[in-house]
Amino acid sequence: MLKSDIVVRELILKYGKNFKNSGYSSVQIALLTRKINYLQKHFSEHKEDHCGRKGLLSMVSRRRKLLDYMKSRKYKKYLLLIHELGLRH
Repeated sequence: MLKSDIVVRELILKYGKNFKNSGYSSVQIALLTRKINYLQKHFSEHKEDHCGRKGLLSMVSRRRKLLDYMKSRKYKKYLLLIHELGLRH
């Protein structure tokens, strides 16, 4: 198993009830945050990657929508999640 697979599985276990529950909003937000952080590092080296930047913006938009959903439905979990992931300083 690759290191990235292990990290993904750990995130799913941390924010979901078991490793098969990858559909929870909190799990999806955590996985998107991981991808977004990786892409931000990528773009610091590859400034001309415009197609990749479009993908990054779509991921940020998707995470934004999931965060809005969590904020409206599960406010306490939302606050805990943004604190754990280091979002919204």
